[in-house]
Amino acid sequence: MIPAWLRQLNSEVVTCTLCPRLVEYRQRVAAEKRRAYREWDYWGKPVPGFGDPNARVLVLGLAPGAHGSNRTGRPFTGDASGKFMYPVLYETGFASQPNATDRNDGLKLIHLYITAAVRCAPPDNKPLPQELANCAPYLDREIAGLKQVKVIVALGRIGFDAYLNYLRRAGSIRQRGHYLFAHAACYNLPDGKILLASYHPSNQNTQTGKLTRPMFLHIFKEAARLADI
Repeated sequence: MIPAWLRQLNSEVVTCTLCPRLVEYRQRVAAEKRRAYREWDYWGKPVPGFGDPNARVLVLGLAPGAHGSNRTGRPFTGDASGKFMYPVLYETGFASQPNATDRNDGLKLIHLYITAAVRCAPPDNKPLPQELANCAPYLDREIAGLKQVKVIVALGRIGFDAYLNYLRRAGSIRQRGHYLFAHAACYNLPDGKILLASYHPSNQNTQTGKLTRPMFLHIFKEAARLADI
């Protein structure tokens, strides 16, 4: 059951048009499509978060993939990153099944919630600073509502910086310099939570061996341990 605050937030996210560049790009991709997905009715809108409202672990990613989440409407669903991540979440007890294909595939997350620094697919997976700033209020409200979260798993440097910027806006930290991004870096934060960093499960990391399955599995086993799951 989705609580009222989250339903309201998600409805605002899905109808957001604050970033003209992202609106144009996500809609163009949805209209042109990729040949393999010609029969798909692309989502083509901002992608809301997904998961357990009582989550103890929050996964903070970068942004929707142009032909993944921008097509399916759910984080990490329908692209290579999701094919790498969801089997790991299943093995560590955070997901009800190892596969994620579409919004109606029956997948449920347990003790875990997934969101992103930016809710629209950006060209070249590179959101602009102003686009990150435009999305930040949604992230602030989401984090405030997920009251059981103990551990934040930041996927990639942009996700990592997005959480640190949230802490700055909240007045919990003054500067980010004390927190350096590295795979498996772990920080106890002034707000009482734990920030755990991971390389992003993008093709450029998984296909080159920069991020291996054992490395990623370790992250989520550690997240479960730190969150007392």
